[in-house]
Amino acid sequence: MSWQCTGPDFLQGRYSREHTWNFDGGFEVPASPSPSIVPAPYSNPACVDPEEAFVAAIASCHMLTYLYLAGRQGFQVDSYQDEAIGSMAKNELGVPWISSVVLNPQIVYGGENRPTPADEERLHDLAHAQCFIANSVKSKVVVQRTGHH
Repeated sequence: MSWQCTGPDFLQGRYSREHTWNFDGGFEVPASPSPSIVPAPYSNPACVDPEEAFVAAIASCHMLTYLYLAGRQGFQVDSYQDEAIGSMAKNELGVPWISSVVLNPQIVYGGENRPTPADEERLHDLAHAQCFIANSVKSKVVVQRTGHH
C-alpha cells in the first residue's frame, strides 16, 4: 500500500486520503475511504474503500471454497454471482465495525448431476467452515439460500 501527501494542510486534516493497494504480480487498485466516512474532495467515490474490499474478500473466499467443494462432489458450476452486503454497527465502545456480511450467491449448474437444496446447504456450510477469510474475522457471515438453478 502507498500514500503520498499532496497538499500543505495535513495538520488541518485537509488532505487526500486516496492511496494505492499494490499486490503480488504488480496489480494496483486505487483505494480511498468511503465518501460516507470522509467527504470529497478528501476521498474518491470511484476508488475501492476498505470496507468494500473486506466484504469482497469474504465473498470471494466463500465462492472459491464453494467451487472447489462442488467440483469435488461432481457438481458442474457454470456461473456464480454474489451481491454481498456488509452491515456496520457500533461495538460496546461505540466504535463502528462491520458486524455482519450477508452473501447472496446465485449459482447456475450444468451437466447431469445437479445438487439438491440439501446438497447446496451442506456445500455452503462446508465452504463457510473452510474459508480462510471467514475463519479470520469476528463479523457474522450469513449465506442467504435462495434455491438452485
